[in-house]
Formats: sequence, structure tokens, C-alpha cells
Amino acid sequence: MVQRLEESRIEKPGLGNPMTVVVIGAGLVGTLVAREFCRRDCKVILVERGPDVGLGVSKANSGIVHAGYDDEPGTLRARFCVPGNAQWSVLADELDIDVQRIGSHVVAFRREDLNVLDELLARGVANGVPGLRILDQAELLQREPHLNPSALASLWAPSAAVTEPWQLVIAATENALENGLELRVGEEVTGFETDNGALKAVLTTKGRIPCDAAVNAAGLFADRVANLAGDESVPLRPRRGEYILLNKFTAHDLVNSVLFPVPGALGKGMLVTPTVDKGILLGPTAEDLPRSLKDDRATTGAGLDKIVASARHMIPSLDLREAVKVFAGNRPESPGKDFWITPSPRWQGLVHVGALRSPGLTAAPALAPWIVELVEKSLDTKLALRTDFQPRRKRIPSYLKELSLEELEKAVAEDPAAGRVVCVCNKVTEKEVVEAIRRGARSLDGVKFRTRALFGECQGGFCSHRILHIVAKELGVGEDELDYGLDGSWVVKGKVRP
Repeated sequence: MVQRLEESRIEKPGLGNPMTVVVIGAGLVGTLVAREFCRRDCKVILVERGPDVGLGVSKANSGIVHAGYDDEPGTLRARFCVPGNAQWSVLADELDIDVQRIGSHVVAFRREDLNVLDELLARGVANGVPGLRILDQAELLQREPHLNPSALASLWAPSAAVTEPWQLVIAATENALENGLELRVGEEVTGFETDNGALKAVLTTKGRIPCDAAVNAAGLFADRVANLAGDESVPLRPRRGEYILLNKFTAHDLVNSVLFPVPGALGKGMLVTPTVDKGILLGPTAEDLPRSLKDDRATTGAGLDKIVASARHMIPSLDLREAVKVFAGNRPESPGKDFWITPSPRWQGLVHVGALRSPGLTAAPALAPWIVELVEKSLDTKLALRTDFQPRRKRIPSYLKELSLEELEKAVAEDPAAGRVVCVCNKVTEKEVVEAIRRGARSLDGVKFRTRALFGECQGGFCSHRILHIVAKELGVGEDELDYGLDGSWVVKGKVRP
């Protein structure tokens, strides 16, 4: 919905009139763009329809920082994947997040696949991917001794890494908040106000936000937001990917690097990869869903069977009895198979960012400053850099994992909650849970993604009730008022007995 304000006077933003920017969508790209704007002389407002940051596309994916050999030269994917990959190390240092450069293999099992490895190598060299080389069978099996011995060769990419995307979303948000960001969750964009070709306000379910510029980073719903502005967009359809997560305590030594099959028409194929906390992740499938099912993240028996068959072909000794969780995520696909990033052809100051399919996660750190530049060009202005921007943020400390016995005893003496274990699997204490709530967690998922509680072998079977009690106590609400994650995903629904 576009409303025009015919009698309003347009003031061009500049150093004497600091502009206001609204970023729509608190996923990986939205939070990094908001943080990038916080480096500059402007007011930044981040609007998210969900109850917390990072609960959409950014939450459920493979967590792979790709090397960049799979992207066709000339695409935005190829342009931003390699520099984005490098920026993950910078962000790991600045924002205290986990990024482990364990490298990746594309494994060939058939003679005809060897030609594909050569093609990927040539493409990677053209894209500037460092360290690429093809390994023969002997070296491949030496590096990955549990790999199917029928493997013939692999394309080795040492710059590939694994991470947890939600860590970066949360860290970027916290750092931006420390630098003046205004965060609004549970608020959905419903339209825009414009005047004489310029953006004047973003309309939401909670009112009107006056602004000079906006970035539409609404993930799977970026096409709908673009339509609200009267702009045409590429159609975004959800491609569902299902996953299986294996127990880190017994399966962690089966794989040393990310293992891909030779890519197919629907993507990079089903991988076998270590996670940053030593689990093993299998998947994803690739199933195109109707555009009406963007929120459908159900798993299916057929999908999980495909994952098992693919993973066992790669690693025959995989024990699926070690599975602790199955889940699915939807990634935004478009007919062009490339990112869709463009200034609005109708309104100054509005930039659309969508179709961030793989390697969107990898490219996001390099895309963020470029998107800011697109906004500046759209407004024909240049924002001054702040001299007081603080780029560093520290994560919530893990008292049982990171402190020496003497340091822990001192911490417990200062606050007994530092010694009260809530999550046994991942050794998370009550103090960490409380800190997560004070940093913005309002649900069990909010605590989970900030502390790794509920992520262990029991998947919350032994700790969810304790965490629910702590969250309710800290927020001063009833336990039956809290959600597990998204709105309406209640954990308890009233008392069984009076």
C-alpha cells in the first residue's frame, strides 16, 4: 500500500539533517545492513515481524561459508561470495562468533563426475577462490578416512567454513544496539508513504515510522514488501530443505570437512558436515513449494529417507540411531537463480534485497556495505562515517566451559547462579540464561540461540521446564504466556489441576 503526501515538503538528507533509515527484516542481511548504517551519521530503525531476530531463513540452513567455486562468473553470487567469505573472519573477531575454516570437498564417485570437478575448479579460479585443487583418491581418503572408498577424487576448497548463522544475526543486532540502533520486533510492514518520488514513511501494524530511506530485506517475503511499494519484483518461491542432526558426543569424529556430492540442477546437493559444536549435519533436500507455503517448514518421511540414502552413500558407517533432531528450512528461490538487489524504480531511498539463495549467507557481509552505497546513490547523498562507532561485541560467557576452577569459584561467590547448571548437555548455567533474557530473549528459542541450551543430546527434554521458569520469572509473566519460538508456539497451556 502506497500513500502519497502531496503537500509534504521534501528535505534532502545531509550532514545538517541526519537521515532516518528503516531496515525491514532482521535476518542475516537485514541485521548486517542495519549495523553498517550504524557506522554512519544517521538514525537506524530495524523492523521485524517476528518476535525475535533471526527466526526466518537465517535460522534453518546448512551454516556453510562457501568458497565460491559453484557460482557462475558475472552473477551477483560470484561477485560477492569470495569477498563475503573473507569478511566472515573479520566478523568472527569483531563480534565474537564461531567460524571454523575446516575446508570442503566436492566428491566425485563416477568417472563422468571428474569433468565436473575440472569445470568447478576453472570457475573457482575465475571467481578468485584461493587454494583450490583437485585431490586424488589416496589423499582424499587420507583426509577423510570414513568416506566411501569408492570415491575417486575431490575438489578441495580450504577457505570453506562452518558457522551458526543465528550467532551473527544476534551479535550484529547487539552491536548495532550498542551503537544506537532502534529495534522493533513483532511489527509487520503494511505499506509506505511517499511524496513526489521520495519515500516519507514506512507503515506498520503498530503505526507510522517517518524516514528518508528504507531497505527491504524481508527474506522470503521481500516480494510482498516490494509490491506494497507498488514495485514489481521477482517471484520468490520457497525451496524446502530438510535436515538430520546427529549426536555430537558419538558422531563427531566421522567427518573432518564439509562433504558435498557433485552439484545438480537444484543446488549443491545433500552434504555431510561437522557443525561448530562438533555435531554432524546431514542434508538438505531441495523441494520447491507453492508460493503460498512460505511458512511451511514441515519435515517429511520421503525427504528424510533421501537424506539417509545420500549420507550413507557418502559415509557408509553413519549410525542414524544417533539422530537427535530433524528440521526443515525454506530458502528463497527465483527464476533467475541469482540475488535480486535493486533500487526502487519509483521511489528515491528504497532498495529491495531478495532471492538470497545460496551463497547468500556467505555473501551477506560483503553485500551489506554495497547495499548502503545503493541507498546513498538513490538519494544522491553520502553519509559521513561516525568516529565513535564501536565494532566489537562479546558473547555471553560460558562459565563451565571457559573459566578456570579459581575463576569459576570467584564468579559463583559473586553470583550463585553462575554455578547452577540448567542445561547438562551443553553445560549452560542459570546466569547465562538470565543474561540471554537481558539481551533480548523472550522465548525458549531466544535462550537457545544465545546460549546453546536446549541444543544438546536431549534437545530440551531435561532442561526446557527449568528455562521456561527462569524466563517467566525474569519477565514477570506466566509460563503459559511464553512461546517456544514464533508467536503461538506455546510450551504449556495452563494448569492441569487448580
